[in-house]
Amino acid sequence: MPRMKGADLICDFLIQEGVPYVFGICGHGNVGLLDALWARQDRIKLISPRHEQTAGHMADAYFRVAHRPVATLTSCGPGSCNLVMATACASADSSAFYAITANVPTSQFNRGPFQESYRNQAAEFPVVLRPYVKRTFQPTRVDMLPLALRQSYNLMLSGRPGPINLDVPFNLFQEEDDVELLHSDRAAGFPRPGASPEDVRRVVDLILAAERPAFFVSHGVTLAEGGPELQRVAEMLDIPVITSPNGFGVLPMPHRLALGFIGRNGAYPANQAGRHCDLLITVGARFDDRSSSSWIPGYSWNIPPTRLVHVDIDPAEIGRNYPVTLGIVADAKVFLSQLAQEAASRKADGSRFAAWQAQIEGWKREWNDFTRPNFDLGGSPLRPERVVKEVRRALPDDGIISLDSGVHHNWFMQFWEARQPQSMLNSWGFSAMGFGVSGILGAKLAAPQRPCIAVVGDGGFTMTPHVLATAVEYDIPAVWLVWNNYSWAAIRDIQLGMFGGREIGTGFYAGPDRAPYNPDFAAMARSYGVEGISVKHADQLGDALRHALALGKPCLLDVHVDDKIKPPGTGTWQLPPTPYREPAFGKRVVR
Repeated sequence: MPRMKGADLICDFLIQEGVPYVFGICGHGNVGLLDALWARQDRIKLISPRHEQTAGHMADAYFRVAHRPVATLTSCGPGSCNLVMATACASADSSAFYAITANVPTSQFNRGPFQESYRNQAAEFPVVLRPYVKRTFQPTRVDMLPLALRQSYNLMLSGRPGPINLDVPFNLFQEEDDVELLHSDRAAGFPRPGASPEDVRRVVDLILAAERPAFFVSHGVTLAEGGPELQRVAEMLDIPVITSPNGFGVLPMPHRLALGFIGRNGAYPANQAGRHCDLLITVGARFDDRSSSSWIPGYSWNIPPTRLVHVDIDPAEIGRNYPVTLGIVADAKVFLSQLAQEAASRKADGSRFAAWQAQIEGWKREWNDFTRPNFDLGGSPLRPERVVKEVRRALPDDGIISLDSGVHHNWFMQFWEARQPQSMLNSWGFSAMGFGVSGILGAKLAAPQRPCIAVVGDGGFTMTPHVLATAVEYDIPAVWLVWNNYSWAAIRDIQLGMFGGREIGTGFYAGPDRAPYNPDFAAMARSYGVEGISVKHADQLGDALRHALALGKPCLLDVHVDDKIKPPGTGTWQLPPTPYREPAFGKRVVR
């Protein structure tokens, strides 16, 4: 066995596993690993953004696009603390990255040296990350590293993906030992469990007995790359598909069977199908409050009496919020392939569901008649619908958008037409501001030939504007569209709707007259060396987007959007004990 420093061992392991990037920031705790990276610049590249949160969001988005992990590197103390939000964001959406955090030297454990967390146990920083990673590993000798590297990498990618943490004391980077570099199980392939033949037959039995079946799919299908299998079985059986934002594009959304998102800000046909279906086959999706109208019967789902088949690779998600007729622990791609094979062998088809499809087509026409006229309206400031339309027109089918939390996200959830999987990146479960702003850099590095646009709120952008410096430093030609409405508009809408219009802390104002205030985002971009363009009229946006995408350099569009126009609610949402609101379009149906 060769004698190796711990830092060399870690870098060689990452290179061996095909990790192309480390996104991280220097600190006294990790300089040993930085030195090893310096010696390997031809095989693994360090990208150093201006904040650790951005490093984590970049790694998260990279995985969502490429389905291959990268690593992050942070130093002990505040550097690693800055990574917590990005780790939580990735964990909530089953995204993965390899979070290497540095710690104090083992000889100083529990002595309270600079930046040690020690009040409850020595060098206890991994406890901070524990709720947001699949597991933390803290080897304390170089000879413990090979096994920790192998186990942690396997755990990160097997089953339900998620970030892991390798916490490395400072001395391990420099100390040597006789160690063997181990491989992960990546080359052999991680287990992808399928359903039992009996359960697959039961699912087909339920479909044959149903009159109004529907699929509900999410990130599990995206991560398993099960789009082709979903399309095959949906077309074979003529079953409509409801999709959460993290599943957008697994069935191309122009497809006649694609109904879009469900919930308060979902599409009307999706909510109607959810209310009326008598069999729901849920694959790789969890029933959070936004995709279930806060679990209030009749607004998005009626489970029961709707029978639920719930398929997920994580058994803990099955039956969490609704009782199941049949629960199945399986990989989404494997299950959908099994279902298609069983349905074909029994010559099952969708001819029985003609009346159901006709009903759905009627809901689509109603929704289109209600919403489409607004997409062509001009004026200043811009209507939200017009922004969605112009982004879709400018971006090719393989283009990628990343979205932050905010009212702009509600509009894109409701009306975005994703034409390919892994093309709409959302901070869905944790709703972290900064994800869309920062993640677009990771997306562009994962898919350099694909146009990438971040659509982000003015509030979220001002949390991490330093991404512009990173884009210039590393020549990453991403585009940012800042949705400028002078407010934390999504929260202001809650104040206006639930608290009698009493607004505090949600608008951006300045001066003695309290006029709406924001920085000049276009000028800010130019100060970083990024082209900045102000867009204040609808007629300007299309040309500005096409210019930005053709530029081949980082670009920011400061787009002034009308904050008075609200997304039309088609379901509901409740923060108990405050009351919930009735849909603006459609109505509750309890079966």
